[in-house]
Amino acid sequence: MIEETFIHTTPGDPRIEPIIDGLFAEYRARYGDYFGEQEEEPPGIYAPPDGAFIVLLRHETPIAMGAFKRYNVTTAELKRIWTHSSMRRQGLAQKVLLELERLAALQGYDALYLTTGFRQPEAVRLYLSQGYQPQFDPAVDPERYALPPFDGRLPFTKTLLSQPVRRSA
Repeated sequence: MIEETFIHTTPGDPRIEPIIDGLFAEYRARYGDYFGEQEEEPPGIYAPPDGAFIVLLRHETPIAMGAFKRYNVTTAELKRIWTHSSMRRQGLAQKVLLELERLAALQGYDALYLTTGFRQPEAVRLYLSQGYQPQFDPAVDPERYALPPFDGRLPFTKTLLSQPVRRSA
């Protein structure tokens, strides 16, 4: 029997260092220095009440993860959705995505926003299959979005089905 559990944690949790390293190694392999140096994120940005950072464990081993942070008063921004390369094609990213949606609704968000890179067709397919609305033309070769005036990011939005109580500013 496959034992899978979500844990709530932080990006600095030493237990999940291998999966964080895997995420950034994949970004480097796909994009090189296209996106340049990433800014350091403030500690706690993914912590409640404004965010969440979850990791899916299989038999205590981190295999997939995702997070969200506050984008604005009504919208959460999804980040760091990633599955270990040896665990792909099992629906794990979808599990993570659905759990993030559930948590964001519980925390009072009405909508979600995310971006993925122009070299991540599997992510584009996932978001489209889960009802996310592309804020770009998915029929255009995604490499076009790597050229000015674009910045390489492919944005999506989604309204959450349950409309929780609105958050305070």
